[in-house]
Amino acid sequence: GRVMLSLHRIAPASGIRLASLAVGTGHVHKVDMSERPAFSGRLGVRGLFGVSNRAVELRDRLQTFMEEHVYPAERVYVKEMESAPSRWTVVPVVERLKAEAKRQGLWNLFLPEISGLSQLEYAHLAEITGRSPGIAPEAINCSAPDTGNMEVLHLYGSDEQKKQWLEPLLDGKIRSAFCMTEPAVASSDATNMECSIVRDGDQYVINGRKWWSSGAGDPRCKIAILMGRTGSHDVPKHKRHSMILVPMDTPGVKKIRPLHVFGYDEAPHGHYEINFEDVRVPLENMILGEGRGFEIAQGRLGPGRIHHCMRLIGMAERAVEMMCNRAISRYAFGKAIARQGIVQHQIAQSRIEIEQARLLTLNAADIIDKHGTKEARREIAMIKVVAPQIAQAIVDRAIQVHGGAGVCQDTPLPMFFAYARTLRIADGPDEVHLASLAKQELKKHFGSRI
Repeated sequence: GRVMLSLHRIAPASGIRLASLAVGTGHVHKVDMSERPAFSGRLGVRGLFGVSNRAVELRDRLQTFMEEHVYPAERVYVKEMESAPSRWTVVPVVERLKAEAKRQGLWNLFLPEISGLSQLEYAHLAEITGRSPGIAPEAINCSAPDTGNMEVLHLYGSDEQKKQWLEPLLDGKIRSAFCMTEPAVASSDATNMECSIVRDGDQYVINGRKWWSSGAGDPRCKIAILMGRTGSHDVPKHKRHSMILVPMDTPGVKKIRPLHVFGYDEAPHGHYEINFEDVRVPLENMILGEGRGFEIAQGRLGPGRIHHCMRLIGMAERAVEMMCNRAISRYAFGKAIARQGIVQHQIAQSRIEIEQARLLTLNAADIIDKHGTKEARREIAMIKVVAPQIAQAIVDRAIQVHGGAGVCQDTPLPMFFAYARTLRIADGPDEVHLASLAKQELKKHFGSRI
């Protein structure tokens, strides 16, 4: 596992050169839509999507927090990871950042019922944290998979489940994992999942193997939400699966290995392959009820995809800054690389793609706020295709402009590339979202014949 350190970021507000780091990283909420001025500047979309004064104030405070605390902490993070006895450890500087974020009220901003922000408003903040994807989201307790798991417990959990697991997650005292994908089946079709959840008296017995269980490597990971099959084959396929809470210290839960992403172990959180053998949990650990897994998944994945896409846009912005800085400062064939026409075209194309992706993502967030996740499924599918693709393309251009420096540990660009490329598979591959979009489009013209 490698940690990427860059000296190529220039802070927009201060002009100070800073280190940059990248490491392994159906519900309608009613929001007061009155008096919503647009964000000004690059992070907003002027005149199209209004946000509250509180959101503007939080945006400004989060930017200051990034400049004063997160970016300077990136060098410290590298040193602490390198000196730790194990890569699967709690990094002290992140705990200090979390304490500071709590003190400043920059905490749990992703959850509307706590923050008072709409999905649209939080999207702007998620973009800012995407500039330091390995540190910033966790620093404000807004990192995956905890955000999705907390949303599940908040929306669908029982009072007892909330008290036992949601409260310590919201407080940042524990971490969690999400166990859905399986190595033995094509998990892009989630109805293929075979991990079984069988009722036996006052318990459920779980048997199966999961992989890409994000967050399971963290020593603070105490709970997993597992999706498995409870219904037989004569049950409608989208009613066969359920979500259940599995404490990580339950007998029969065995972590097999951390899975590397293009060679990165993404410690200290990681993505694990886990075997569940005769794992017994009480009946009250079932979330919402048997057969409700896909219903929960749709409520979980909608806002989560907004968060992922906006973080990718923030990451792409940082890659463009690095590309421009490199192009201005390096000379070849008698002139700055920035004066080469092809490099100018790459910079311009990157700017166009970022603005397009941001508009599309903010539109999806706005529809979720006004009409719910179900009504935004077309727009969510669009952004899940577009944002990772443009981020990957932009990072690839930045790598090319950096030359050899772009593919080694001196910049975060290799990790950025791995992150963007992975998200073209995670939360559903491009092809699944494109097929869904095509069916929705064809249905408009041909109705039930498709």
